[in-house]
Amino acid sequence: MMNYKKILLATIIYGSACTLQAQTEKSITVTSEDGKQEEIDLPESMTQELDSLMNLYNTKVYLKPDPDCNMPDENRTFAKSVYKERLAKLPTIIEMPYNDIVQKFIDRYSGELRHSVAYMLGAQNFYMPIFEEALESYGLPLELKYLPVIESALNPKAVSKAGATGLWQFMLATGKRYGLEVNSLIDERKDIVKSTYAAAHYLSDLYKIYGDWNLVIAAYNCGPEKINKGIRRSKGEKDYWKIYPYLPRETRGYVPAFISANYIMNYYCEHNICPLSTTLPVKTDTVMLNRDVHFEQVAHVTGIDVSQLEDLNPQYRRNIVNGYSKPSSLRMPEEILNAFIDNEDSIYNYNREDYLTKRREVRIDDDAEYIVNKNQVTRVASDGSGDAGNVKSSRISTVRRSSGRNSGRNARASRNKRSSRNQRARRVTVRRGDTLSEIAARNNTTVSKLRRLNGIKGNNIRSGKKIRVR
Repeated sequence: MMNYKKILLATIIYGSACTLQAQTEKSITVTSEDGKQEEIDLPESMTQELDSLMNLYNTKVYLKPDPDCNMPDENRTFAKSVYKERLAKLPTIIEMPYNDIVQKFIDRYSGELRHSVAYMLGAQNFYMPIFEEALESYGLPLELKYLPVIESALNPKAVSKAGATGLWQFMLATGKRYGLEVNSLIDERKDIVKSTYAAAHYLSDLYKIYGDWNLVIAAYNCGPEKINKGIRRSKGEKDYWKIYPYLPRETRGYVPAFISANYIMNYYCEHNICPLSTTLPVKTDTVMLNRDVHFEQVAHVTGIDVSQLEDLNPQYRRNIVNGYSKPSSLRMPEEILNAFIDNEDSIYNYNREDYLTKRREVRIDDDAEYIVNKNQVTRVASDGSGDAGNVKSSRISTVRRSSGRNSGRNARASRNKRSSRNQRARRVTVRRGDTLSEIAARNNTTVSKLRRLNGIKGNNIRSGKKIRVR
């Protein structure tokens, strides 16, 4: 047991150190045969910290270092002819040619990123069946299942600096165009199944445009507009390697990175990379909800770990399933799902006010008025007391607030009431020496009502000023 823990600790520490070193390098430099150097940007997935992958729930619970893997933790290098032969042997429709740029990416995956590769080799057991099923449904080459390796390093929660999100790194506009819902509560770009089928649909549409898989992969990275611009600048060429000089720096490395990802995910053993051992998660299923529920409510009643719910349902941005808006799915282990169904009402009602704080209706104090003067609003209660605060307003008016489901009808009623009240309103001029008590007695009213009608605090009034008495 102690050896096992040491292996796990060493893997994390050493892997984090290697990845941190790689993170400081955002690009690679390639030297051509004529001595010309070229700098190519690395995909963000090749610069992220290993910690973000190791802290995922599935990683901590279901992935462990393989104690039976005794290969030395060091990279092996080979002659160029060996890499060419191995790439040629891959059973793919998409061509996998070799060149110096591809070699640079293979070296990075087999060297600095070898512990990230170990993670991805273990994590692929969670995701590849879903990827393959979606690609098959659209009749696409199955080797495209390795696109998320370079897009997100198989991290379903990945978010790029540009805002691309999820395993397939959809930008907001593209995700919505392919049916992925994104709002304040949900981001289906993180939904493993829905985002995968959306990506397959997008790749299928791109192939209808270009008819060349290298161009499709490049367009997936930078968008069709930049590919079309590269084609125009190269005088109509539609070979990726011929329009290569006219592409953005990251896209120049994107196809070579895809080729190297296919290489390393198939020839990892030749480079002494030990995949993390995978214990397949318990079987899961989904339940459709038509009411809002917070993950904490489910966890408290059923006993499931909130982190597990988050990893199984990464699309929910605030840990709230918004079933009231429309039927929404919640994925859980089967035994937890049965407990959920048996205790559904208890779950919905558990500390609801603490977890679901958005109110459906609010009441306003109908006995209070808000007298709005320039740059100040004063709330006057029925007892005549008031409080003031600064507001950005240049209008002088008296406003009675109303809200709720019938706010329009209430507003009309309030206007009619104010109009009727204004017609009956009566004002008098304050005489020298008058007090509120004397004015109230003369006009058959009370001091508190005079204060409320006029926003008066205390007893101070000024002679010559008009005040309302009704």
